[in-house]
Amino acid sequence: MQAFWTGLGLGLSLIMAIGAQNAFVLRQGIRGEHLFMVCLTCALCDALLLTFGVHGAVILSGRFPNLDVIMRLAGALFLMLYGARSLIGAFRGGQALAPAGQIPVSKGKTLAVCLALTWFNPHAYLDTVVLVGAVSAQQTSKNAFLAGAIVASFTFFFGLGYAAVRLRRILAKPQAWQMLDGAMALLLWSVAVSLVWPMAFE
Repeated sequence: MQAFWTGLGLGLSLIMAIGAQNAFVLRQGIRGEHLFMVCLTCALCDALLLTFGVHGAVILSGRFPNLDVIMRLAGALFLMLYGARSLIGAFRGGQALAPAGQIPVSKGKTLAVCLALTWFNPHAYLDTVVLVGAVSAQQTSKNAFLAGAIVASFTFFFGLGYAAVRLRRILAKPQAWQMLDGAMALLLWSVAVSLVWPMAFE
């Protein structure tokens, strides 16, 4: 049980930091659109990454020493493009959270964005694969530790998504929606810069 609680605590402490994936879950919760699918997809992807981190990350990093650089560049490019999309939405305005004025997005497109924000996000790999993998090596029961981390992931994503539903009234005005898009653009770009900035000084 000690390993389980260690995994649960570490998982929550890592995932609670607001990032591109969490911002997307929050946005979908506010829109009330495909929320269960988004939360489940994020949690399942996280579970896969955590499992790989606990049981096999060392092998892959040893065989592909340049993998970290490729992940950072690809992730930064995607985040910059998605941030630009959000900024355009902020300038255009006209959106509201009222169902009648909301342009629906297909499940396929929503799922594609959700998966991209997960698998093209190097921070997700660094947290779940590198850090969690390193801590798991010190645990007496890796499976219990992994179970705790996975429970933390499911708890957080579903909690964040469905708590965001309560913010609909607060963000019912188009101006508030513009501010959300603008803040999301800045967040995505800041994460992208943080990925490539250290490489400039290597």
